[in-house]
Amino acid sequence: MSDNNQVSYENMTERQKNRTIWGVITASSLGTLIEWYDFYIFGSLAVVLATKFFPSDNPTAAFLSTLATFAAGFVVRPFGALFFGRLGDIIGRKYTFLVTLLIMGFSTFLIGCIPSYETIGFLAPVLVLILRLLQGLALGGEYGGAATYVAEYAQPGRRGYWTSWIQTTATAGLFISLIVILVTKTTLSAEEFDGWGWRVPFWISILMVGVSYIIRRNMKESPLFAKAKSEGKTSKNPLKESFGNKFNFKFVLLALFGAAMGQGVIWYTGQFYAMSFLQKVMNVESAQVDSLMATALFLGTPFFVFFGWLSDKIGRKAVMMTGMLIAILAYRPIYDSMFKSVNLENKTVAANGISEKRTAKIHNEIATDSLVTFHKETLFTDGTLVKKDSLIHWSANGPVMKDGKAEEPKVTQTIKLADNTKWYLVLMVFIQVIFVTMVYGPIAAFLVEMFPVRIRYTSMSLPYHIGNGVFGGLLPAVATYLVTTGKEAGHTTWYLEGLWYPIGVAGVCLLIGLFYLKSKNNNIHD
Repeated sequence: MSDNNQVSYENMTERQKNRTIWGVITASSLGTLIEWYDFYIFGSLAVVLATKFFPSDNPTAAFLSTLATFAAGFVVRPFGALFFGRLGDIIGRKYTFLVTLLIMGFSTFLIGCIPSYETIGFLAPVLVLILRLLQGLALGGEYGGAATYVAEYAQPGRRGYWTSWIQTTATAGLFISLIVILVTKTTLSAEEFDGWGWRVPFWISILMVGVSYIIRRNMKESPLFAKAKSEGKTSKNPLKESFGNKFNFKFVLLALFGAAMGQGVIWYTGQFYAMSFLQKVMNVESAQVDSLMATALFLGTPFFVFFGWLSDKIGRKAVMMTGMLIAILAYRPIYDSMFKSVNLENKTVAANGISEKRTAKIHNEIATDSLVTFHKETLFTDGTLVKKDSLIHWSANGPVMKDGKAEEPKVTQTIKLADNTKWYLVLMVFIQVIFVTMVYGPIAAFLVEMFPVRIRYTSMSLPYHIGNGVFGGLLPAVATYLVTTGKEAGHTTWYLEGLWYPIGVAGVCLLIGLFYLKSKNNNIHD
């Protein structure tokens, strides 16, 4: 945007500014939404990817490896924030997040092209990890650019409202990823989806990225940055000014430990851990999990805008700290209730509700052996249906022996929920999404207002991506580990052990935020 364009923007009427910013939000949000879609497709398909890119002899270890690879993309986000944040403060917001969009799009597409572990061995997880790291670097540069870009167009008194539209893109990206997966699963047979259909959501991203690139290419630079650049007031060394200056670095740390850290774990608990908990701990059928998660996210997404708007009225701190406090107090009761809603001990088997069958096929690698599957279905009076498969490796001489004993069968169990239970779980997830919207809706405006224009992209991006990428991104793997060890140790409430991580991190963040964050919104750096 030229200096003349900057002047003309400042001289616009309120109505003209609103029309302009809607165009800015549309262009920014579409690209950011697609990047979130690309990033979360991996997490949404974690259960499937564990069987494709990792050894299948230990399903739990394969799933944990998938979550670790998923988390790796989050861990490198701060490095992307530093690299692209620096570029954004030197050459501009627009060109920087054009680059991040292309990196993310091509990385996602290529993940869908990698051969399975059975085909290329350990090269498969290595290639997935490399592409996942590229995704993380790209996202590290994307969010800060989009949030800063929109905020620098918004009127100071309405920053919370306008930037909250960017905040909807993370949940919308996850929602769309679930819908794409659900449609793909519905369109294809189970065998087709397991064989190649899981790749389709990755391939689709290249089309969406192409459309978004065309739209973003025609965007103009933000008025505040364009003005600073025309006046020669941009930073020559944003990294040094952001983190080498003790005064500014104090605000970077405050932004991280007083807001972004707690917001990150609440976001991932309410959306990703909830999905993982339903699938892996409660054994709910995958298609039903996708359906109920998509429903809860769809119903909760408008509240990002509501709480962003509310933060303009009563302050960012009040909204975010309240959301953190309620989440900390409510998580254990919510997850305890979710788990007990599918407790089979409290259900009655229907008359003639049990059916069993046995199938056998030749072992894939040992021609003289067989794989025998014992399939059992149990229907309960409330409509709940439990499917249990026990897979046994059978040799010509009987059961295959391991360490002097018959090899343990591989048992999988899925539960198809009754309608009333499904809607109850939708409500439980929806409540968690509300917590997410309270802490996440105002966070972009909060971070933007903490730092001056010349180093804003760099300074706000790092605490955001450490809070979300490190503290939030590690949550699924850490929580799954805590649940697994709790179960092995025989704890009566083993299924709640994973919650100690988000409760602890959010609790520390709440205390720091309450004592050290200002209650009044900050507009002085414009």
